[in-house]
Formats: sequence, C-alpha cells, structure tokens
Amino acid sequence: MTQPSGRDHRIQRMTGRDPDQTHRASTPLELLFDLTLVVTFSQAGTQMAHLLELGHIAAAVGAFAFSLFAICWAWINYSWLASAYDNDDIFFRVATMVQMLGVLVMALGMPALFHSIDEGLHVDNGIVVAGYVVMRVSTIALWLRAGRHDPRRRPATQTYAGLIALAQVAWVIQIFIYPPLPVTVAVTVALVTFEMAIPAIAERRARTPWHAHHIAERYSLLVIITLGEVILGTILAISAVVEEQGWSVEAVLVASGGVMLAFGLWWVYFTMPSGEILAAHRRRGFPWGYGHMVLFGSLAATGAGLHVAANVIEHEAHLGPVGAILTVVVPVAVFTVALITLYSLLLLQFDPFHTWLVVGALAVLTAAVLAVAAGASIGTGILLAAGAPLVVIVGYETVGHRHQAVAVERALP
Repeated sequence: MTQPSGRDHRIQRMTGRDPDQTHRASTPLELLFDLTLVVTFSQAGTQMAHLLELGHIAAAVGAFAFSLFAICWAWINYSWLASAYDNDDIFFRVATMVQMLGVLVMALGMPALFHSIDEGLHVDNGIVVAGYVVMRVSTIALWLRAGRHDPRRRPATQTYAGLIALAQVAWVIQIFIYPPLPVTVAVTVALVTFEMAIPAIAERRARTPWHAHHIAERYSLLVIITLGEVILGTILAISAVVEEQGWSVEAVLVASGGVMLAFGLWWVYFTMPSGEILAAHRRRGFPWGYGHMVLFGSLAATGAGLHVAANVIEHEAHLGPVGAILTVVVPVAVFTVALITLYSLLLLQFDPFHTWLVVGALAVLTAAVLAVAAGASIGTGILLAAGAPLVVIVGYETVGHRHQAVAVERALP
C-alpha cells in the first residue's frame, strides 16, 4: 500500500491506500474541494427559497432534489475514491481541480434549472448536467488509472469506470433530446437508480481499500459545511428583522433560535458512532453513505427555510407566517427522522428509546407551527423549533449514551 510522501507531488502509482492507516485525516486538497460545495448548496438553497416563497412547493422540492443528487452523488463518489486511492500526486491534484470546475458549472446552471421546472414544460438542465459530467469524467480517469496500477482490484475499478462512462453518455443524450418534463423525470429517475447501483456492482467484484474513519470524517465535514447554510439563513432573517423593526426582541429571538438550531443539529449528528462501526462492518457503508444525502438535503433545506422566513418578515413573499415556519420545521423533522433511522441501520439495532426522542422532537416542531398559527412571531417559532434537537440532545446525554455504549459493544466483534 502506498502513502503520499508529503514532500513532492511527482507522478506516483495509485496502488491503494492502507485502510488501517492510523491517524488518517482529510487532506488540505479535500478540504479545498469541499469549499466549492458551499457555492452549489447556496445556489440550490436560494433558488428553492425563491420558489417556496411564491408557494410553488412541488417545483421547489423537485428541482432541489435533482440538484441535491447532482451535488452529493458526485461528491460521494470522489470522496470514496480518494479514501481508497488518493496519492496526492500532480495527476490526482489536477483531477480534483477539474472536479471543482464541474461543481462551479453546476452552480451556474441552477437558476435555469429551477425556473424551467417551475414553468413545467421542459427541464433546462443542460448546464447542471454538463458540470456533473465534467466531475464524473474526472472520476473515470482516476478509476482507470487506479485499475492500471492496482491489478488485484482492477475488476472493481474497471467496473466503476465503465458503468460511470455509460451513465454519462445517457445524461448527455438526454440534454440533446430535450424531452418534456414528464419524460425527463422518468429518465432522471432511471439514471439516478443506475448510478446509485454502480458502487454495489463494482464492490462485489473487488473491494476497494477505503478508510472507515477517514470516510466518517469526510461526511462529518460536509455536514458542518452544509450547516453553514443554516447560519446564512439566520443572518438573512436577522437582517430582515433589523431592516423592518430595528434591533428588537424579535431580532434577538431570530438570532438565538437560528444559532441554537444550527448548534443543536450539529450536536445531534455527532452522537452517531460512524467511524468505529464502519471499521468493523464495512458493508454497512452503503446505507450509511447513501442515507447521508437526505441529511445533507434537509440541512440545506433548513437554511432555505430561514431564507424564506427572512423574505416573509420583509413582506416580500406570497407565503404567510405559518407557511414560513413550515419551511423551517419540515426539513428539521426530516433530518431528525433520517438521522435516527440511519443510526439504527448503522448499528443494525433498534432502540425503542429513539422512538420517544423522535416523538418528542416532532411534538416541539408541531408546537412551533401552532404557536405561529396562534399569532406568535416568526422569531418565536424559530426559537421553539430549535428545541427539537434539544430534546434529542437531552435524551442522549442523560440516557441515550448508555444505550449507545451497550449497542456499540454488541456491534463490535
């Protein structure tokens, strides 16, 4: 197994990293790559917020789901490949730069994508797909190179390269055919299903040497980056209150609620013992890795909801206060349910105590909506919504951590 020398970046063989390497951490290159995701999440969230404030819920959710897959799936594929084969040579660095260019192209195409889906005739996804294909072509080059240097795992690396290339041809054909919206949706669902099946097919042929703790760290870092959208949404909401009312109690409520919400979601996520369980049960990486797309999406959508709340406060949206708080509450509810589900799948154990945590969190979110419906301010609603992750935190810190210790002990060999 080769390790990056850390001294120079001349061409080296991609023979695979040591999956048991100690103190394996994300590289500066990976962190730089992740920063480009900030732009795409921000673009997708902004466009989603615009459609939500107009009341175009279906178009907002549909376009956001398409964008989310393009962003997250390309990132996921690159991250697992890098965990297995990153040798930090000049070829790998340039290939990563190409990935970054693809991310930025995707971001540029999102306004047209959201607008076309809102109109409901055709899907103008050409630029988004072009950016996605650029990222995937870079990934294909890396898989082919890994296959040339790592004969033992060549069946897997060649399968990755071949099937990914086939999918990209189909995506490009779809751009030029330019079918109506219903056909585009059907084709997209088929291609997404095919793309998501590729890792399972390839890893059956030979297992790539990804590093469990490194992968867990990579996902956790993207969670933190996505939480930045919640902070951004909070800033927008505070600015809207200050613009309308000056520095007031409502501004304090929005600021406190938004920061508490972001902090609480962060705390809840990091209760999941990902690294140690993945190291012992590598096959569980599939549901764990795929399920994170729901977590990333719900966090970005929470930020978009706070953006909507800002526009409602400024009286620039068609939604009322109840609609505004729902755009915050629903993504938080999705995040909570998805995280507990993912936690159970990771450990392959169901803890009845988690049901009470979910019920308690959903009850708090419901109370936030009812309070706004009864006349409370949006700031009050946001502050109440921040209590949902607090329910899970209190449950974990008082009782849940002991349940987890027993569950992890059972799961580890």
